[in-house]
Amino acid sequence: MLVFFENVLWLLVMIGVMINLHELGHFWAARFFDVKVEAFSFGFGPRLFGFRRGDTDYRFSLIPLGGYVKMTGEQPNDEHASDPRSFLAKPRWQRLIIVFAGPFMNVVLAVAVLTGLYMVKYQRVAPEDLVPVIGHVVPDSPAAKAGLRDGDQIVAMDGKQNPNWDDVGLKEAESAGRPMHLAIERAGKVFDTTVTPILSERSGVGYAGWDERGEVQLGEVEPGMPAAKAGLKKGDVLISANGVPIHSVYKFQEMTKSSAGKPILIRFTRKGQTEEVTVQPVFTKVDGPPERWMIGVMPQQKLDLITTRLSFPAALNESVRQNAKGAMLIVHFLEGVVERRMSPKTITGPIGIAQLSGEAAREGPASFLMLMSMISLNLAIVNLLPIPIMDGGGILTLLVEMTMQRDLSLNVKEAMFKVGFVCIMLIVVFAIYNDISKILPAG
Repeated sequence: MLVFFENVLWLLVMIGVMINLHELGHFWAARFFDVKVEAFSFGFGPRLFGFRRGDTDYRFSLIPLGGYVKMTGEQPNDEHASDPRSFLAKPRWQRLIIVFAGPFMNVVLAVAVLTGLYMVKYQRVAPEDLVPVIGHVVPDSPAAKAGLRDGDQIVAMDGKQNPNWDDVGLKEAESAGRPMHLAIERAGKVFDTTVTPILSERSGVGYAGWDERGEVQLGEVEPGMPAAKAGLKKGDVLISANGVPIHSVYKFQEMTKSSAGKPILIRFTRKGQTEEVTVQPVFTKVDGPPERWMIGVMPQQKLDLITTRLSFPAALNESVRQNAKGAMLIVHFLEGVVERRMSPKTITGPIGIAQLSGEAAREGPASFLMLMSMISLNLAIVNLLPIPIMDGGGILTLLVEMTMQRDLSLNVKEAMFKVGFVCIMLIVVFAIYNDISKILPAG
């Protein structure tokens, strides 16, 4: 129960910062163009308390999930629409800037947060750990069907020379149902092949069926499970299992799942010393069916991290680069959902965001701020979708009116508002359903 309340608290903090900064963008732009702002509310619903300064009532409302700005004459049927300081009385280009200012502030927040973090602590993976050498190919996967093998190196991808694993991973995620044209180096020779990732039911994004080559260490060892009973600990670096060298997380997981309950002899290193233990898998389940053979560990690739601090120009440049990469991934994901190549089941609603917020906060300020940056960027892009009632719908309407040199009729705008409201409600309900379906056990 304590964890639940912590999650809710950190959700309110995160949403409060992001949405109120979003509304501040609208507010500042409106004030700049002398639009009368009647209310700036922290939260929704009935007014609890606040103060008035000038024309604006700065209020705190009952439901603390974000906030809103109420401008005079926002709707054509507003009785004050003819006021020279009303929103609709301003030129369309000014209204366009006012509407766009909200998402823009969310982008500014995303960039500013990462810039500040990188100036304090910037970590990057050592270049040698990012070389795209394949450590394992899952049988019958798209990579296997394309003829790829353990030890192959990806030297070109869709015309990009010498990609790293970050490039490959992003391309794989967004390429469900789309071919990836690769140049592969094997034993000193280069050949071309094509891999078409499938849609992963588990992750909802593209899956090729390969894993990077590198050292594998134990990230977590579950108490009471066979691995812990055998003496394995977090941080142990795996050398082999039943005499088979381990260079891939997938490979080790496959060997465990296919053990049929037979003991697994694991060779590993700990603090420079090589040791061996025999682990007896158990047939159990985690996060719902199906049951499978497990030993209770979470293997992960052992990466060498380079930690430093960046100057402000370097931190800003890297923040912009990372946010641009993230924005493109979001756009490609939305494109994939529309084309039905990718699953909308990965959409996270308020329950999922609350869980992520709580987990990130418990990990530390850096993790929480990283999550805030990512969600703020998502919020900006989603708000720019051309859905009526959202900022993107308002921007599209204004662009259409600027092209036509006249306003759309009141009936058309009211119909668009109703359609937009229904769309938003359906998206919210679907996102909450996704969150609940991830929590409740399957079957």
